[in-house]
This record gives sequence, C-alpha cells and structure tokens, in this order.
Amino acid sequence: MQVDSVQRWMEDLKLMTECECMCVLQAKPISLEEDTQGDLILAGGPGPGDPLQLLLKRGWVISTELRRIGQKLAQDRWARVHSMSVRLTCHARSMVSEYSTISRTVSQEMGQAEKLLMEKCSELSAVTERCLQVENEHVLKSMKACVSETLSLLGEHFGQLLELALTREVQALVRKIDTSDNIYITESTTGNLFSLTQEGAPLCRIIAKEGGVVALFKVCRQDSFRCLYPQALRTLASICCVEEGVHQLEKVDGILCLADILTDESHSEATRAEAAAVVAQVTSPHLSFTQHLTSFLENMEEIVTALIKLCQEASSGEVFLLASAALANITFFDKMACEMLLQLNAIRVLLEACGDKQRVDTPYTRDQIVTILANMSVLEQCGSDIIQENGVQLIMGMLSEKPRSGTPAEVAACERVQQKAAVTLARLCRDPDVAQEAVRLSCMSRLIELCRSPSERNSSDAVLVACLAALRRLAGVCPEGLQDSDFQQLVQPRLLDSFLLCSNMEESFV
Repeated sequence: MQVDSVQRWMEDLKLMTECECMCVLQAKPISLEEDTQGDLILAGGPGPGDPLQLLLKRGWVISTELRRIGQKLAQDRWARVHSMSVRLTCHARSMVSEYSTISRTVSQEMGQAEKLLMEKCSELSAVTERCLQVENEHVLKSMKACVSETLSLLGEHFGQLLELALTREVQALVRKIDTSDNIYITESTTGNLFSLTQEGAPLCRIIAKEGGVVALFKVCRQDSFRCLYPQALRTLASICCVEEGVHQLEKVDGILCLADILTDESHSEATRAEAAAVVAQVTSPHLSFTQHLTSFLENMEEIVTALIKLCQEASSGEVFLLASAALANITFFDKMACEMLLQLNAIRVLLEACGDKQRVDTPYTRDQIVTILANMSVLEQCGSDIIQENGVQLIMGMLSEKPRSGTPAEVAACERVQQKAAVTLARLCRDPDVAQEAVRLSCMSRLIELCRSPSERNSSDAVLVACLAALRRLAGVCPEGLQDSDFQQLVQPRLLDSFLLCSNMEESFV
C-alpha cells in the first residue's frame, strides 16, 4: 500500500515538534544583541490563588519592559524594540488572563481597561514591525514619534488597569480586617496589608483611600486584639508616609488613640514602641502635610511625657530609638515641646542614656539625642542643665563620631551627629558658663581640627559650616584660646571666605 509522503510527514509532525520544542526550551538563546541575557522571565510565578503576588510580579515585569523599550527606542534599535514589544504583549496578555482566572469576576471598568491595554499592545507590535521594513530616515523619524506616543499611552492604560486591580484586592483585605472577629484571620490579613505597604507610596495611598487606616485603628481599639496592636501600629506607621494616610488618621482621632496606648502602662513595651513609631512618622519634619495636626497639639503634653518615660525605661536600643525619634520630630513640630521637655528633666534622661550601651549604641540613636539637644538649646535655661549633667563633654564626644561599618547610611548619620553637635555648642555658648566649660574641655582644638582636616568630617560641607560657626562663637568669649593663624583664617574673615579656604584645603600628612 502506497502512502503519500506529505501525509506521512503530517502524521509524524507532532512527535517531531515535541522533541524540537524541548531542545529549544532547554538551550540557551544565541543572539548578537548584548543585552538579551537580561531578558525578563517571571521565575517561579505567583502561587495559585494569590492575586496580589500575581499583580505585583507581573506589574514589575511589565513596568521594567516598558522602561527598557523606551531606552532601545531612544537608541534607534528597532529590532530590539519590536521583539521586546512582542514580549511585552505576551506579559500583558498573561497578566490579564491569569488575573481573570483567579478573580473570576471582573468589573466593567476593569474590562474596559483590559481592552484598551491589549489594543495598545497590538498597535505597538504592529507599528514596530512596520518600522523594521522602513529604510528612509525621515519616515523612520516620524514613525518614531508615533511609537513613542503609543508606548506612552500603553503605559498609562497599564497603570490604570494595575491600580484598579490592586484597589480591588486592597478593598478585600480591608473588608476582611474590618469584619473579622477571628484573631488569626485578622493577624494574617494585617500581615498581608503590611507587606503591601513595603511596595511603595502608590500602594500606601490606595490602602489609605480604601479605609485601611480606619480598619487598623478599629483593631487598636479592641481589647480582644491586644496582641495584634504592634503589627497594626507598624502597618499604620508605613501607611502614614503619604498624605492620605495622615488625613485618615486625623479623621478617626488616631492621635488620641496613640496617646491612650502610650500612656497606658498595661500595654507591652513593644506596643508602646510601635505607637511611638507612628508618632515619629506623623510628626516628621520632612513631610509638609503633617504640620497641621490640630489634634496632636491637644494631646502633646501626654504624648511627650509618655515618650520620655519610654526612653527612660527602654529595655533595648530599638525601643529607645523609636521613642527618641518621636521626641526629636516633636521638637521641630512645636516650640512648646522644648519647654515641656525641659520641665520633664529630659536633658538628664537623654544624657544618662548616652552612657548606657544597651540603649544608645549607634550613630542613628545619637543623631536623635543631639537633635533634641540642638532644638532645646534655644532656651536660655538649657545651658545650666547641660553643665549640671556634664553635657558639654558628651556633646564634645559627638564631635568625634565615627562610622563603624562605613556604609553610606552610617557615614551620613555620623555627619549629622557632628553637625548638630557643633550647632548645639554654638547655641549653648551664648551662656558664658557653657563657653568657659567648652574651652576648658578643649572644644576649640577639636573644632579647628574638624575645620582643617576634611577626613575628620568626611569632607562634609554641612559639618564645616557648623564647626566654623561654633568656633567663632567660642572665640568671641575666649579669644586667647586661638593661635594667630587660626584666628586669621577661621575667625576674622567672612564666614564664606573661611569656608572656601577650608573646603579646598589639602590635608598635610607631615
């Protein structure tokens, strides 16, 4: 019986292509493009039934692809632009398909966003394919503008779809926290919400808008959930890095709740420390939108008193850091706080803590302490308290703050400690007694060393300016403590001239 060769080949094709596919999948791609090794693969994939992880992983991949396509487009690498556009379409289609499978129901708004996204993906693939056939540079230039516009619109549609999907998932989490009476479900869901806050400000805004702050404060007001307070408060501190979070906190009397937790000693130290972290966040001087918390002023005295006590009784460096950071931010928030701290003997508490390695063991903690001292030093009474507690010597020690590890964060913290220590000295030395004590402890020689030796201040201009100001203040009280050369170079000229002289000074190793 004669069999047609084409028919036989068609019958055998399935087996042949199976083997061929396996070879291709297992082999490494061969490409002349240097950057193909950096092609994005969604390794492992999200777990089954986990829409949040799916959205976050696919979202990251697609965002990265969009950015890279933009880079290749700027370089006129049309072959790569097209291949990456095709891959982008596959990623987008996979995200839409997988999320629809997991979520099962999709709103009309999301359905429209999905449709617009896929249309733009198809349009991008088609137009980049046409660009590969064009050789005329003028035509390519006009088409490049079209591709760029399509890519921009695609990014907008993708952002809208991702926000809609994430909002839907956040709503489900918040609803579960709000309605659950089960401690284990609430703990798990709050943990998921906290993980989302670590993905950045956009997600924190979504959580705040969808009632996350309200639901978490509801947890913090139920005695049956006391063991979950630290976790809920930690999540609140993360959400309140955005304006929407702080506004929601104000609406639900969050400050009053924090004050109640801080002043209630039946709460664990961990709970009060996390409440202090929320206070530190909402009073941060780096956030302009936190400066109008009227409810905070009403509860400030109670909060400051509780924070000082927490500093005094802290069992670890982490607890002390959170409490002192909150106090440091409050001294920026309102001037009355400094007067309260003075009345509460805060200087004694803080300076005593400096001698306790269990509480104060990092430049980050000393940064908080010296910030409080610098802000309190504007008060006239502060000088006598500083002398009484041997504070000048401790401040001088902060002028010699050195990093242990050399990491950029630690080096920056040491620079802040040195700068603020110099600022504190300059302010305190209005008091002749403090100035005399500083001279007796050889503060002037240390300030001169910081000015003249860039390595001593890590070449920081901020530290240099602060040291020059402090040195000039001390020289006005005790000019005999300076050599003529120091006086002529560091004190007598304009501050700018001395700064320029020292900032360009090469170190002498003789």
